[in-house]
Amino acid sequence: MAAEKGMLYIVPTPVGNLEDMTLRAVRVLKEADLILAEDTRTSSVLLQHFEIRGKLLSHHKFNEHQSALLIKERILKGENVALISDAGTPGISDPGFLLVRTCAAEGITVSTLPGATACIPALVSSGLPCDRFCFEGFLPQKKGRKTMIENLTKESRTMIFYESPRRLVKTLEQLSEAFGADRQCSVAREISKVHEEHYRGSLAEAAAHFTLNEPKGEIVLVVAGLRDEGVREHRNKYRLDDEQTQD
Repeated sequence: MAAEKGMLYIVPTPVGNLEDMTLRAVRVLKEADLILAEDTRTSSVLLQHFEIRGKLLSHHKFNEHQSALLIKERILKGENVALISDAGTPGISDPGFLLVRTCAAEGITVSTLPGATACIPALVSSGLPCDRFCFEGFLPQKKGRKTMIENLTKESRTMIFYESPRRLVKTLEQLSEAFGADRQCSVAREISKVHEEHYRGSLAEAAAHFTLNEPKGEIVLVVAGLRDEGVREHRNKYRLDDEQTQD
């Protein structure tokens, strides 16, 4: 008789405060046959804190193609595998997508637990519209960066970016030049940690602020979308059409 398939669990981990770890996440990690981690050294600290003991295996962007195939076979043989990243939800600017796609193609059940991610708290705390938004992750460092920024100049939704402290000022200056110096933004730093900070203002003001005050830690940049009358009229037209259709 063939062994019953195992499952793949996608388990979010805290982006800062360890109290953000859910009870379910702790239980799943304790019961898993194998835990995949982006950085086993970083994850070992988390697992030790919650007294989670189990097999820890490295799974990162440099080995994920080979690793995904091996993990798929282990799950097909009946093992339950949990994937975590250094912080937040795997797959969101972290390894995860390839493994999920590989398992889904084999009919393996993928269960993603709700939990911590940096982008949503930064968006909600920004004071910018959060009814419609787009997540852009990290901008390309070199090739395609200028083109991507130009393509976003007409984006009407609030935009969310991840950025490193050493590139933040450059990004703010480039977005200010492309979107306009007075475009509003919010820079969230060290979310859920002791030194959490939210700076709100225009792109030009933010660039000036962080030129004088060197940014540190994990950063999420939230930028207002294009809000001219044409965009608002277009959005309201389709919203009204939808309401009439529902009636």
